[in-house]
Amino acid sequence: MIDIQSERDDRDIALQKVGIKDLRYPVRVLDRDHSRQYSTATVNLYVNLPRHFKGTHMSRFVEVFHQHRENLSMPHFLDMLEEIRVSLEASRSFGEIFFPFFMEKSAPVSGQKAMMSYDCSYEGSVSAGTPEGSPSSRSFFVSVAVPVQTVCPCSRAISEYGAHNQRGIVRVKLELGPFFWIEDLVALVEECASSALYTLLKREDEKYVTEKSYENPKFVEDLVRDVMLAVPRLGDFPWYSVEAENYESIHNHNAFAYAEGGSR
Repeated sequence: MIDIQSERDDRDIALQKVGIKDLRYPVRVLDRDHSRQYSTATVNLYVNLPRHFKGTHMSRFVEVFHQHRENLSMPHFLDMLEEIRVSLEASRSFGEIFFPFFMEKSAPVSGQKAMMSYDCSYEGSVSAGTPEGSPSSRSFFVSVAVPVQTVCPCSRAISEYGAHNQRGIVRVKLELGPFFWIEDLVALVEECASSALYTLLKREDEKYVTEKSYENPKFVEDLVRDVMLAVPRLGDFPWYSVEAENYESIHNHNAFAYAEGGSR
């Protein structure tokens, strides 16, 4: 059959990325307590397109991803991208997957269990070496968003009773370095907040969480700084960033802070 995508294009314009977006697909990822867990990912996959090709073969992205969907550990994700790059005769390939990661969590006093979800993503790229001698390269980042609670230190200090609190999100992005478990990163972030969040709380749990938060107030700036100091406990990462966004309960805006660090 005629292969239109492989025909020559004479407009002399290279494309940095072509591919597929928003593919919804079941995947299996590593789980510390149960070896692996299934989730549903939103997937974006791309390659670069040289100026002389009319198009790329979109079906090959799905063909390769389907073969790797059961083993999307962090390093293996890059192997999948390399296979896509070679299959499509590209010099670079790129991938992003976004998925909820589920953890069973016990309430702090009653011990009642329920599932919590944490939004995670993998982002990676691979490139081939060049005839001029440039080496091949790989990059990979994992991101985890952890919902938390914070109590405002200022409100607590100036109020005769009570203090305003709010839910927030801490997003940690790590460049591939030492192996780590998503569960350990979640626990690390929650320890830095006024309190962790829970899906299921009984009355005795609500009392505990409320009082613990009040005794542990945090500005959004405190939260980011504390997480920045805690991340190296997981290992020596070349680069990482931490951002926190509080959904303010008494303001018509959110509070935000960001920092980045690493060994490189």
